[in-house]
Amino acid sequence: MTTSPQKLLLLDTPSLYFRAFYGVPESVTAPDGMPVNAVRGLIDMIAMLVREHSPGELVACMDADWRPAFRVAAIPSYKAHRLAADGGEEVPDTLAPQVPVIERVLDAAGIARVGVPGYEADDVMGTFTARARGPVDIVTGDRDMFQLVDDARPVRVLYTARGVKNLQIVDEAAVSARYGVPGRSYADFAVLRGDPSDGLPGVAGIGDKTAAALITRFGSLEALVTALDDGAGDLPAGQRAKLAAARDYLRAAPAVVRVAHDAPVPELDLSLPAAPRDPEALDALAERYGLRGPLKRLSAVL
Repeated sequence: MTTSPQKLLLLDTPSLYFRAFYGVPESVTAPDGMPVNAVRGLIDMIAMLVREHSPGELVACMDADWRPAFRVAAIPSYKAHRLAADGGEEVPDTLAPQVPVIERVLDAAGIARVGVPGYEADDVMGTFTARARGPVDIVTGDRDMFQLVDDARPVRVLYTARGVKNLQIVDEAAVSARYGVPGRSYADFAVLRGDPSDGLPGVAGIGDKTAAALITRFGSLEALVTALDDGAGDLPAGQRAKLAAARDYLRAAPAVVRVAHDAPVPELDLSLPAAPRDPEALDALAERYGLRGPLKRLSAVL
């Protein structure tokens, strides 16, 4: 008798620790006074997600490169508004020191933590999703992940816009109801509409409804651009002019919006750890940063 593949739970870890940082007061500190609100919040989030969604496999996906060169080359404005003076990402002063602590906790606990040089967490999630043999749940606050939704496999997004305690389960019906396109077309739709949070301008004068109508009519962005170049498709003059003015953008932007499915992600054991990988290190972190309560809750569900 063959067993069904286990569910894979993919965590958009930067999205979650930013949410934890802003959701848990900075008055939550280590014994020496260092804020650990993001650390404690993330540990409790992971414990709750594992308890409520019962995955067999778990990956904490990381941004090894929050603004990859291939995306900046395509659209120079990509995430430019988040650049700090030193060229890195703007991160609150009290969050930055917590990120290495988060990484050490995940490693000591034995939770797979994966980042790939030159790629974002989005691409790590996209690649693991493409490789997965069983169902996949993706925990994120990033709408770009809606492009991975697929009822047939199934792949769902557990969307954190209302908080981790009030997740929205996004399947194909949810994407279609909200945006008027299937999940597989979300990236094309997002190119047309744009996304200010990522510095993606979109096509001037093309909003959600028009973007959805164009993608539905032509089937894909590629087919739309071909019709534009060929003078085909009976596009209204106004729409044709707007799209023609953005032709260079329409050719470049898909490389920014579409997540990678082939990032060089290592082959790893993604199984939930039955016991901490390094109990002594985990105990030392619990003592140093005042994490005994959260880590006890995490250990209980693992």
